[in-house]
Amino acid sequence: MQRIRLRYTKRGRLRFTSHRDFQRAFERALRRAEVPMAYSAGFTPHPKVSYANAAPTGTGSEAEYLEIALTEHRDPATLLALLDESLPTGLDITDAVEARTSGLADRLTASVWEMRLDGVPVEDAEKAVEAFLAAETVEVQRRTKNGMRTFDTRGAVAGLQALPPQADRPVDKPCAILRLVVRHLTPAVRPDDVLSGLRAVADLAPPVPAAVTRLAQGLFDEESGTVTDPLAPDREAAPAAPPKAAGTASATAPEGTSLAL
Repeated sequence: MQRIRLRYTKRGRLRFTSHRDFQRAFERALRRAEVPMAYSAGFTPHPKVSYANAAPTGTGSEAEYLEIALTEHRDPATLLALLDESLPTGLDITDAVEARTSGLADRLTASVWEMRLDGVPVEDAEKAVEAFLAAETVEVQRRTKNGMRTFDTRGAVAGLQALPPQADRPVDKPCAILRLVVRHLTPAVRPDDVLSGLRAVADLAPPVPAAVTRLAQGLFDEESGTVTDPLAPDREAAPAAPPKAAGTASATAPEGTSLAL
């Protein structure tokens, strides 16, 4: 059995697709691409697909991950192209590697998020970020299936900064961009929880809902404060390509000349 790990996106209006919606679309894509999927046993067999830490409905993402099990060997690059062609635009397969290590989910320990706050001046966002980072704890409430729950958001935030919009995307109204690094803890702290925390400590309240996009997720490097590529260990574990055969230059070189090695 071969295992392939895929990175995919949720862009544009498709950020509003639920995880179940994506599952249905992806399984249809597997059938269209005629992928030789392995299936579970039992009365209702289903394709062996493992999803890891899916983004909440309504948020965009450039870094979602899943793993599929195949009954026949396939080239990851070819599989990427076939699946990407079979999915709607916005649900795009951007990377594929053969799984050569264990524990993909264990390597998803943090996410990098971008939140676009239209109508919020950068200066106001900077002051709110400063107040948030200076606090030891920032408690917020969120309704769960078991009722209202209070939890700390500050402990999960490994990095937070306010930035102006990108130069290639000019805006005619105030706009601040928040770049956020959040550790994956229990209970999970989501970007909207951090916004609630900013409202609690600095009364920062965007006039319109924030546009949220996950830029990356992977293993959090405490020393550098960065989030690393979770597929890198699989690439590094791939066997090296065999060296190319040496040419026959030594056999055909003119007599009396030396060949540089």
